[in-house]
Amino acid sequence: MPDEKHHYDAFQDPPIPTYEEATSSSHPLSSRRGPDEISDDAERQTLLGHDLPASSGSSSRRRNGYYQPPSVQSARSSLDEDEESGLGSPVDADEEVALRQTMEEMDILDPESAEDGRGRRNRSRNGFSKRFYSITTSLSSIHLPRIRWPSFGLEWFKQRLPTIPEEYRPGWAVLARLFGLVLIITLVYLLVVSEIVPMGAGGFGTPFNPEWVRQTALGNINTLRIQENLQYVTSYDHLAGTKGSYVLGQWIESQFKEAHMDTYTHDEYFVYMNYPKKDGRRVAIVDPPEKAWQANLEEGSPYDPPKPQTESFHGFSRSGNVTGPLIYVNYGDKKDFKSLWDGQVDVQGCVVLMRYYGTPSDRALKLKAAQDAGVAGVLMYSDPADDGFLKGDVAPKGRWRPKDGVQRGSVAFSNMVLGDPLTPGRPSTKDQMRMSKDNNVALPNIPSIPISWENAQHLLQSLDGIGTELPEEWIGGVPDVKWFTGHPDKSPKVYLQNFQDEEEQQRITNVFGSLRGVEDSPKKIIVGSHRDSWCFGAADPGSGTAVMLEVARVLGELRLQGWHPLRTIEFASWDAEEYNMIGSTEHVEQNIEELRANAIAYINVDVGVTGDKLWASGSPVFKHTWGRILGRLVDPQQNKTLLDLWERETHELGTLTAPGDHIAFQDLAGTSSIEFGFKGPEHGDLAHSCYETYEWMTEHIDPELVYHTLLAQVWVLFILELAQEPIMPLKVEDYASFLAEESQKLLDSTDKIGHNFDVAIFQPLFDAVATLTTRAKEFGEWETFWYNNVYGTGGFETQGLTVQRVHHNSQMGLFESRLLDLPKDGSSAKDDKMSDHGLPGRDQFKHVIFGPGDDAHDGGYIFPFIRDALAKQDWDLAERQIKRTAEVLGHAAEGLKRHHH
Repeated sequence: MPDEKHHYDAFQDPPIPTYEEATSSSHPLSSRRGPDEISDDAERQTLLGHDLPASSGSSSRRRNGYYQPPSVQSARSSLDEDEESGLGSPVDADEEVALRQTMEEMDILDPESAEDGRGRRNRSRNGFSKRFYSITTSLSSIHLPRIRWPSFGLEWFKQRLPTIPEEYRPGWAVLARLFGLVLIITLVYLLVVSEIVPMGAGGFGTPFNPEWVRQTALGNINTLRIQENLQYVTSYDHLAGTKGSYVLGQWIESQFKEAHMDTYTHDEYFVYMNYPKKDGRRVAIVDPPEKAWQANLEEGSPYDPPKPQTESFHGFSRSGNVTGPLIYVNYGDKKDFKSLWDGQVDVQGCVVLMRYYGTPSDRALKLKAAQDAGVAGVLMYSDPADDGFLKGDVAPKGRWRPKDGVQRGSVAFSNMVLGDPLTPGRPSTKDQMRMSKDNNVALPNIPSIPISWENAQHLLQSLDGIGTELPEEWIGGVPDVKWFTGHPDKSPKVYLQNFQDEEEQQRITNVFGSLRGVEDSPKKIIVGSHRDSWCFGAADPGSGTAVMLEVARVLGELRLQGWHPLRTIEFASWDAEEYNMIGSTEHVEQNIEELRANAIAYINVDVGVTGDKLWASGSPVFKHTWGRILGRLVDPQQNKTLLDLWERETHELGTLTAPGDHIAFQDLAGTSSIEFGFKGPEHGDLAHSCYETYEWMTEHIDPELVYHTLLAQVWVLFILELAQEPIMPLKVEDYASFLAEESQKLLDSTDKIGHNFDVAIFQPLFDAVATLTTRAKEFGEWETFWYNNVYGTGGFETQGLTVQRVHHNSQMGLFESRLLDLPKDGSSAKDDKMSDHGLPGRDQFKHVIFGPGDDAHDGGYIFPFIRDALAKQDWDLAERQIKRTAEVLGHAAEGLKRHHH
């Protein structure tokens, strides 16, 4: 059905509005906020509030800035600079200096200067009751004329006031002070009696009882709205950088607007991306003539009549064409290539057929192993033994992949470079310097194409009797096949053509909405889900996006009633996650200093629901918070609390090793991150297929959207724990315990390395972990002190304790950013050229605890600096990296300064 695929030159299928409709003044979104604008009107602006110029490019596909169509609109050279400049970056200093800075931020003390021109914020306004909120909301719409006093007025009266003789002035001063004191007491009494300033209602900056907020939020979650969100999100394909993703982003921004966000905005980047050319891909047996055959590379459609859908291709695959003998290489692991070599099968110059999953599971690492072995081109297919009919009914009648199902995906080497491969470590603004895409460490040098098992069956049958008969572990589930390796001298020759459009500055757009915090607004809890998909994306990322929008709506409803979080909550819809996590990474790189200083947590939901089993991976600092919320929620299908189910499976938080938008936050910015969802059977998610539709989700995965609703409840409670609790329930002690266990595992793993390794070099690491454990315990003891002094006195918090508490929260939020390998001399992150800091050879990654694996390991490492050196068996380097890791841990421990009681 090639004519029904999107070739990115025309969208034939509603509901995507035309560009003219989207930009018309009658559209519900009519303005957009630029990140450099600060006015309220400027903040409430949208994606389509400016006209996009027609492209001057030669390609007919260049329209409106997206692919279709690529943009030629100039980008700002920097984003959010004004916002960044307004956020103070906490630094290690004397306790007095740090507390004074905190008091100034909270307006308890007047800053000595006001360089930014801002007046002091009125903190009492954030404590208004619901009744007063409604009154002030109404009054705020009344614009009174501004009264201008005559220039002579004040001086004229002052000159005519009677003067007090010098000898009587001290007495008058005392009387004036007494009068002022009585006036203040009377005013405070009237405010409290009138409930304008409630005392003891909710406390700590908000008149709302936290438990009431939780229950109200849970009660307002609406399954029907989640369903409507999911139905719209999956109603058309929305590949990254295309018009579909752009219009979906516009719609998401409208949802943020309807959710009463305090701000809603977006940022844009211009990044390297590739798209399949029409008639540019071909896979065919070209020799011998009697075996001539050509593959149908397109996936079938589950719809009748068919909807337009994206073509089958690999993101970041090399463009080109090759011809070579066909060889079957199992899962494409390095060990598989070695087995072939040992069996006298040389794959150099061959076109190889490999299956998804297995080891390694990362398609990019499979391609890297093939490239290193000298392969000319790669074909990947999903075998029915892994995710097809041998597992159960196939789509559209079941959850599993049908015979013509294809798994798209990126083949960029994410473990080497994250984000735009041409601008590692730098945001992809329009004027940013770029590297070449040729011989780029993040990009493969050989072409690859994903195919269905139906096409793979014909290729495997063509190898019958050629080469070596395969062992059991190499045999898949493709029927009617006798499994042979093939041989470079005897196999049929396969032609692989993969011509693509390559755009070095393709525009992508991230969309944001936020609820400002009333106590410590610079500090942010960031909540994210990407929206781009390889096709319709019901699970990935539709389920996550549909739930996030409902969570935003629920919190927005609370905001409409006058509730405010203590810390800012920011929602993010990322573009181009499927292409090497580009959208989130470019945003992090653009705002790296602000995020390191002020981002408390990043909460990611990507594939939200593919089953009924709860899972979570995240920083150990969240272990306590995670347990707190699970006991509040019940799985209605199993009639047990989520905590009971979690503990029954003896679960711990997993480590953040899978690809996702959390990587840039955790590994680059040092923002404590977590992701979670509900999963089904392994590989039962129809990953990156056009069969992954709304109907597939609602008929075979979560028919009543029970687990979508439950996921929304988990998400809401987790956000509230971090955003409205006076002391954030993050436990550095849990982090220290985690490091103690992992450092011992690291030491134990050296038994497999060799006899020349001196384990004594690990002592600095163990000493650093021990010091951190002690400091973390002391740090946690202050919380007990605070609870005893506040709740032990009926919930009253003195001003001094407020300052200490906010400072305590700030140090807790900074803990993980101090686990980054950065210059300690005060130089800024933007001055750090990554030459002396970061993971060697992959110095974009700075976190000494979490980092990407190497070419032989899926996912990521714990202690990546050390493990990289051990994998190379470079003992001198290993010793240096152990010392470096220990120094960074010591710096983080030093930041946990104990408060004076």
